[in-house]
Amino acid sequence: MDVTELRSLAPFDDTTPRGIAGDLARLVNSGELAGGARLPTVRELASELGVSPATVSQAWQALARAGLIESRGRAGSFVRRGAAEGPATRMRGMAAPDDPVRLDLSRGTPDPLLLPPLGAAISRISARADVGSYQDEPVLPALAAVLRRSWPSDAEALVVVDGALDAISRTLDQVVRFGDRVVVEHPGFPPFLDLLDLLGAEAVPVAIDEHGMSPDGLAAALRRRPSAVLLQPRAQNPTGASMTPERVEALARVIRSAEGVDDLVVIEDDHSGLISTEGDVTLGTHLPGRVVHVRSFAKSHGPDLRIAAVGGPRDLVGRIMARRMLGPGWTSRLLQSILLDLLTDGAAIDAVAEARRAYYTRQRALGDALRSRGVPVAHADGINLWMPVLSERSTLVQLAAAGIRVAGGTPFLAASAGGAVVAGARRGPEGEFVRVTVGVVREDAASVADALASAARHLAAGGY
Repeated sequence: MDVTELRSLAPFDDTTPRGIAGDLARLVNSGELAGGARLPTVRELASELGVSPATVSQAWQALARAGLIESRGRAGSFVRRGAAEGPATRMRGMAAPDDPVRLDLSRGTPDPLLLPPLGAAISRISARADVGSYQDEPVLPALAAVLRRSWPSDAEALVVVDGALDAISRTLDQVVRFGDRVVVEHPGFPPFLDLLDLLGAEAVPVAIDEHGMSPDGLAAALRRRPSAVLLQPRAQNPTGASMTPERVEALARVIRSAEGVDDLVVIEDDHSGLISTEGDVTLGTHLPGRVVHVRSFAKSHGPDLRIAAVGGPRDLVGRIMARRMLGPGWTSRLLQSILLDLLTDGAAIDAVAEARRAYYTRQRALGDALRSRGVPVAHADGINLWMPVLSERSTLVQLAAAGIRVAGGTPFLAASAGGAVVAGARRGPEGEFVRVTVGVVREDAASVADALASAARHLAAGGY
């Protein structure tokens, strides 16, 4: 397609990078620009619109991050086939095949045998179930009271939504605009990066160590004037790193002293809160009015409950709920009643405490076994650990042959989308990793460690 044809399809009234990218995105999503269509060169379109090539280049980069176009080097830039379906490339990369294996350590999900049983809770609430009405409070008052008593800081407003990813997505929708920058952990949770791509935002990766995000890396990232910081305070996925109070205070100090980020919002995903063995921390203690804290109950009480609590500034949480009322409206009060019962019933509380102890024991057992076999895994919290390997692909193949599946590390790398890491990452010998869901290794950690260590050291002659 030449530049004249493209100009006939789009007005390009707004010739900022955001405006140009927005017009192109609408053409792709509507099908007017078909998959495989070749786009004009940056210089051709810049000349036609009377803007600098850098302006069009920024628009092209945003469209590429959103998965709508792709560059083929000297051949030019093209509309991606299937682009209108959305990218979610990293999340798709995490999906496990359907073929059965002896031991699946790839999913990042809790051990179902360690979840509190729901039968008793369902029986108890069924006797007092209330149909409710559209006008009822979106959060059960009794549940809100229980959540507030355990919240790590004073939140102006607190609501529940349909899981942690729903909470993160709705918060990003309110604070991130097309072209904004968002600070993320490197490595980090792949769906976060896919969400930023869909929003047309740029991820600014900051490396983490055993205590979470690097303060020096965050300071460097803040010089790029991001609109948000997205992090996991405990049991970070994939590394299992948890922040100390000292690290939280250091990060808050960096944010307070940074220039040009007065409207910056910190979004915290405490996805493993009640099974984490580390202390409950939040930057909200030091940055009141600037932090949205999300606590999920999926890993502690069951993924299918689909409930996460969101606490933060009243105006921001209010906007999230106002928008939500035009969609699902509220999280099922029946499910809220089940969660409330589980959070207050003695047997359920004991079951979660036992799960927390079991995960800690499994982490120590497999981590110690790997370290004794020469695999330098860091001490981790929660249900996952991040294992350095000589070759990611070779490791996956070797383990599959042994009947074990783990998650490849590539989807977790924020810099894999083309960005540069702000501070040095936690790296293995060749900088490649896999994520291992330790939480489902119920027994025989030694033999599992043997298989993992052997695969981690393997480098296939064929160059896997």
